[in-house]
Order: sequence, then structure tokens, then C-alpha cells
Amino acid sequence: MKDYVLLNLRALKGRAYPRVVGGTRELSWIFFDTILPLLTVAAYVFVYQYLGSLAQGPQKEYIGQFVGYVILGGAMTAYWMNVLWSMAAQFYWEKEIGNLQLYMIAPMSRMAVLGGMAVGGMFYTTVRAVSTIVIGVLIFGVTFSLGPPIYLVLVFLLTLIALYGMGMLFASLYMIYGREAWHMSSLLTEPIYLVSGFYFPVRYLGSIVALSASIIPITLGLDALRQLMFTETADIHGFLPVEVELVALAVLSVLFLFLARHSLRFMENLGRKTGRLTMRWQ
Repeated sequence: MKDYVLLNLRALKGRAYPRVVGGTRELSWIFFDTILPLLTVAAYVFVYQYLGSLAQGPQKEYIGQFVGYVILGGAMTAYWMNVLWSMAAQFYWEKEIGNLQLYMIAPMSRMAVLGGMAVGGMFYTTVRAVSTIVIGVLIFGVTFSLGPPIYLVLVFLLTLIALYGMGMLFASLYMIYGREAWHMSSLLTEPIYLVSGFYFPVRYLGSIVALSASIIPITLGLDALRQLMFTETADIHGFLPVEVELVALAVLSVLFLFLARHSLRFMENLGRKTGRLTMRWQ
């Protein structure tokens, strides 16, 4: 048992290593991954700044907070894109370059491989997300009123665990359905930006839409982070109490990791039976 645990830990470290090292190898990528998302964010910031200039009294301050919301939402888009294209779609790329069969015959758990991809992706993406926030704050002069630090850390960690757990679940689908499932990544990009409230508080979509979108962990995580980083307007723009969102994120973390483990095993067995596991262009 001890040897098996050590084997999986080494597999996790080995799969995380290329993403940690490779993420800083090409410095021009850091520039483009940091600056280009700011262009989209800037468009929303200018719209909110214009609306703020027309508002009067407390509404002017409330709209001003939206600039900070947009900066934070723009930074979190990096995690969603990383989950879609570097977690969910990764097994498809591995199949195309011939690495997937090596994973299948290796004695470690496939979850260790996915865990390594998740850890490496979190590091890689966090560097870019933090850079986006710092540059956005410096350019647009956003000020924070922070809540309890322990809540901030818990919300952030649980959001990432649940989000990358969802990515592991998607990875099993991509492993079998290849290009067909790959199109799902395109489908889940812009619509998720809208329903998860990346650029505005999700509560303004209405309770039904907001609750439905809460199955995507970044919806609740982003709402909780905004409440904890802009406490002055948390009661006005927040969707659910932070404590409730913390519990929901913990439940989603366990649920997605459980589903990912069983789905991966089911899809692997199905792929072996149908002979589609290592066929390129399938």
C-alpha cells in the first residue's frame, strides 16, 4: 500500500513538473496571457466608468465597485480556460501525440496523472491571474475592503478543487469522444462567462438562473470572493451568504472528484472494449 501511494505521488509530481517549469520557460507567453485578457476587461471597465459618471449619490459608489468585480472576474477567466483546454481536453491531445497508451499501461492511477495536471495548471494559471489583478488594480485604481483572510483562503482553495474536479470529470468524456467532445469546450466558453457572472454579480440574472449556474463551481467561488474582497457592498451585490457558498463549494469538490474517479474508470473500460482508446482522430 505504501509503495502504491508513493508511486502515485511520484506520478503526480512528474505530471505537474512540465507545467510548472514550462509555464515560465517562454516569457513571451506570460506577457500575452497577462496583457491580452486585460483588453477584454478594459472594455467592461470603461462601460462601468461611463455609467458611474452618470449616476448620482450611493449608486455612483455601487457602480464604481463593478470595476473591481470586472478585474477579479477577468483574472478568474484564466482558471476556466485552463480547466476547459488544459484539463478536460488534455487526454484528447495526449491520444493524438501517442502518450495516452503509455498512461494506460503504467501501473499508477489515472487520477494521479490528472491530479498532476491540475496542480501544475493551478500554479501556471495563478501566476497569470495574480499578474492580471495587480496590473488591473494599478491601471484602474481599484481599492479592496477585505474580509476575514481565512475565509478568502478557504473559498479560493475550495473553488479550485471543485473546478479542477469538474475538469477531471470532463477529461474522461474527452478521452473517448475526442473531437466531438472537444467542441463542447467552445460551447462552454462565452455562455459560461455570462451565466456565471464573470463581469457582473450573478444575482442580477435572477435566482433561478443563478442557482442553475451554481453547479459550475466558479459561479459560487467568484461571488464569495467578491463579497470577501469588497465587503462594503457584499450585502447589496452578493447572491448567497459566504458561509452557505463555502459549504456548497465543499460539497461540489467531493462530488466532482467522486464522479471523476468513477467516470474515468467506466470510460477507460468502455474504451478498451470498443478499441477506441488509442485511435487517433477518433
